Amino acid sequence: MKLSSLLGAAAIAIASVLPLKSAAEELSVANFVPPQHHTNAVLFKWFADKVAARSGGSLTVKVYPAGQLGAGPVQQYKRAVEGVADITFGLQAYTPAIFPKSMLIIPPGKSATAKEATERLLAVYDEHLASEYEDVKLLGIFTTAGNIWAATSDLSTMDSLQGKKMVPYAAMTTPIVEALGGVPVQMPVTEMYTGLSTGTIDATTATYNNITAPWNFWDVSTHLMTNVPVQHAVFFVAMNKERYLGLSDQHRAIIDDLAGETFSLQGAASFDGADANSLEIMQSADQMANVTQVEVSAEERAKMDAALAEGLEVIFAEYEARGIADAREVYEAINQ
Repeated sequence: MKLSSLLGAAAIAIASVLPLKSAAEELSVANFVPPQHHTNAVLFKWFADKVAARSGGSLTVKVYPAGQLGAGPVQQYKRAVEGVADITFGLQAYTPAIFPKSMLIIPPGKSATAKEATERLLAVYDEHLASEYEDVKLLGIFTTAGNIWAATSDLSTMDSLQGKKMVPYAAMTTPIVEALGGVPVQMPVTEMYTGLSTGTIDATTATYNNITAPWNFWDVSTHLMTNVPVQHAVFFVAMNKERYLGLSDQHRAIIDDLAGETFSLQGAASFDGADANSLEIMQSADQMANVTQVEVSAEERAKMDAALAEGLEVIFAEYEARGIADAREVYEAINQ
């Protein structure tokens, strides 16, 4: 037997007694919110379960909540682009210069729920928004519905809003707060509990999920206003492009099948579901004993809507000054 054959036989013999190398891969997900937040407990659990099942366990997902892969929400898109994490969850509003057209879902329009707003985004995505996500593999784009105001007094009339310190749902909606007569105060959601508690702010647009745990605005709000103009925070789930392209054909196919409309509507359902759960909790919770819910009257809502129209014109003018001439066109396409 030749030496080459002997070496080949020896290599086969050695390989037969060595443990097989696992082909499993793990995708890391960076999330800045607490572990109990529904994006972790619902959305990313759904994603992890689907990936594991479809890959037979050869591709898995591990979530790192509460900023374990980088503190705070501001750098989430950058972390996806640079590969600090394989996948990140974040808000476009923290890097508005990258996502100016996606941000046009935020001002009040025709959508009342996260699902409605998300469907509208998906309908215009290819024509108007896709260019904003060329640096990543976008898994999903979806919203939550800011359909109440959490406040430390009754702000159900235009007169009562005058001079009140309110947090814009995003910096771009500062003209809307001003049109309502409020004083805009920029503040991330992670600081609003303290802001309401200390009087740094008088009110903020919120979701029902903000009122209950883990945000607990019911501890520091005395009034909740309903029938207010609905705004929509917009979110992304983005994957590092190189990491995506480096996956096997099988694993990329799994990601492709879950990404886009499927992932986006799952994200919207996670937010709408969290609001429904919180609203049910609020109906019998002791914490609501000192919180008064006030529905804005039709007359006052009409006044607010008229003011909002003025604020929108300011927003469109600001976009045009930045060289984005089709902002009105994109907003109207979203809200057709």
